[in-house]
Amino acid sequence: MNLRRQLLLVSLLTLMLPWAGCEFIRETESALRTGQQQMLAATARALANSMAQYGEEFPRQDATFSTDDQLYIHELAMRPEIDGYFDDWPLRAESLQSIRGVDGPILFAAGSFGQTIYVYVEVSDRNVVYMTSQSLVLDDGPRHADRVNLISNNPPYLQETIAFAAEAPGKILSFKQNAYGIAPEPTVTAHWQDVPGGYRLEAGIPAALLGTHLGLVISNTDDATRPGTRSSSFSGLTPGPTARLSRDIDSIAARLVQPGMRLLITDARGWRIAAAGELREDSTANARPGFTRRLYDLLVESGKEAAFAEPDPLGREQQSYIATALQGREMGSWFRSDKSGKAIVAVAAPIRAGANTLGAVVLQQDTDAILSLTNEGLARLINVTLIATLLVAGTLLGYATWLSRRIRHLSVAAEAALENEALQSSLPSALASDEIGDLSRSFSSVLQQLGDYNAYLKSLASKLSHELRTPLAIVSSSLENLEHEQLSEAGVGYTARARDGADRLRRILSAMSEANRVEELMANVEPEPFDFRKVLESTVTAYRDVYKERSFELQCNLTSANTQGSPELLIQMLDKLVDNAVDFSNRDDTILIRLLTEEDELELSVTNPGPPLPERMRTQMFDPMVSMREGDNARHLGLGLYVARLIAAGHGGHIEADNVDGGVVFRVLLPLRTKG
Repeated sequence: MNLRRQLLLVSLLTLMLPWAGCEFIRETESALRTGQQQMLAATARALANSMAQYGEEFPRQDATFSTDDQLYIHELAMRPEIDGYFDDWPLRAESLQSIRGVDGPILFAAGSFGQTIYVYVEVSDRNVVYMTSQSLVLDDGPRHADRVNLISNNPPYLQETIAFAAEAPGKILSFKQNAYGIAPEPTVTAHWQDVPGGYRLEAGIPAALLGTHLGLVISNTDDATRPGTRSSSFSGLTPGPTARLSRDIDSIAARLVQPGMRLLITDARGWRIAAAGELREDSTANARPGFTRRLYDLLVESGKEAAFAEPDPLGREQQSYIATALQGREMGSWFRSDKSGKAIVAVAAPIRAGANTLGAVVLQQDTDAILSLTNEGLARLINVTLIATLLVAGTLLGYATWLSRRIRHLSVAAEAALENEALQSSLPSALASDEIGDLSRSFSSVLQQLGDYNAYLKSLASKLSHELRTPLAIVSSSLENLEHEQLSEAGVGYTARARDGADRLRRILSAMSEANRVEELMANVEPEPFDFRKVLESTVTAYRDVYKERSFELQCNLTSANTQGSPELLIQMLDKLVDNAVDFSNRDDTILIRLLTEEDELELSVTNPGPPLPERMRTQMFDPMVSMREGDNARHLGLGLYVARLIAAGHGGHIEADNVDGGVVFRVLLPLRTKG
């Protein structure tokens, strides 16, 4: 991992700051919310005790009826139009109750405005059968029709039915049926609307005609000769008591509720009988940017959605904390507003009259009064810490880029200095006073010492050659004189061996001085243009004659390879490479010599099978006095490849070595010269 990525990862640690701040704010919000809930619980208990004084205003519960047998009558804010459509009712679609019908669900709702009860029914019916003069609304007549019956009961009085059946879509006439008979009811307004898959009925009935117990019965027949199937909103023979807002309790609740609170009062079964007050909505919260809004949602403690805090559209509050209060135990909960992000604290306290639970007081309050600074503080914390994190990360990344660039420049300069024959010791950042400057100066010192040592090695061969040549001449002349003297047989042998040693020393001195001679020749040679391809073909033919135990293969698809220089010196360079390839290959191995063009250069390569080059030798093997030979060849001075490098450099090229599959390749790159 490079330095920039390391510092970038380190910069991510700055995210601990906003995380710690958010954790602190979350704990603060939780503590404040708990305190507000305790305060709200005390207020709810006081309201519950106050409402217990009005126990006679709470509906009496009749155990003979279940909650499902009761019909809830909503208080409507405006008068709906009797036209068979629900969209003009001031209620949400979720306010429609549902029962199972023969052909699908049956939806219905009841509302009150002024002195009129409004009923809306939506029936799924695949085959609508209209009323005829023979069917009317009698259950035991010869003909039958689809109809909706509103059952009204006011115990202990007799039960009555207001029946709705249509001869055709549009306004219809309703009938009132009781124990005394059937008669049209002109005070009831009703509209029958056919829709695909069924019909809708909307009616307005004077409240004086209805009792305290209401229920719906829907008759669905596919054949006028059969009574059909009845679907009822209640399970028994008679409907249960209606549930609705109590005007007296509602007016009392309106006087008790405080600003910024919502007060709901339910009866013992959870039906809402009073509602007062509204929660404040923070209009500035919606203007918060979407990105910050999403970050806020991720960081704050999540609660139930605020929709669970809204009054139930069906009129019956069934949330768990309210159900617990109806069982006689105080319970609290909280919700998260999806609009402002603030918490809504809710408490439900039971209303008791002796050992009986009359209902529950539900008190809700948003946290705007207490937590507004906290929420705005969290938003500011997110913005500031996000900007700070980006600035720190950007600064560290820029610093890492600058620092890594200095180190890379130093690395590149050091590699270039090693590849340069002069071993330049001047490196970047040498004047800097930091650790990189110290490292640069240390590298410069090492390069200077290495250059001095390299210069000494270069001059060592010429010095040895010069210093040993005179003593060797004296030894050789002395041996020649000894050969003219009368010697014993043993002396003749000793003299012959001494002459062989002197000849061997002479050859060593010649090899040591060869590099100097090449340098002098390269300085004085007159370059001439020639075709390297023709020279190479004749030279390879000679190698086949000299090294009969090796196979030589020449690959060259060039018609001509024109260059400029000294053919003799280039052939001498090739001799060194081929001699090296022969030494490190085995009998019957093939040595491959290739000549090709590479952009504006000629590439001459010699490939031989043999042991791979050690990694450390790739840059050292062209230095003087360096050899990899073992055994009898270990006496080799290692000047051959050094001479080859001098010749290549003298012709404006360079030489390199690399490992290939099963062997080693030496490449010489020379400038390409075109004719003319």
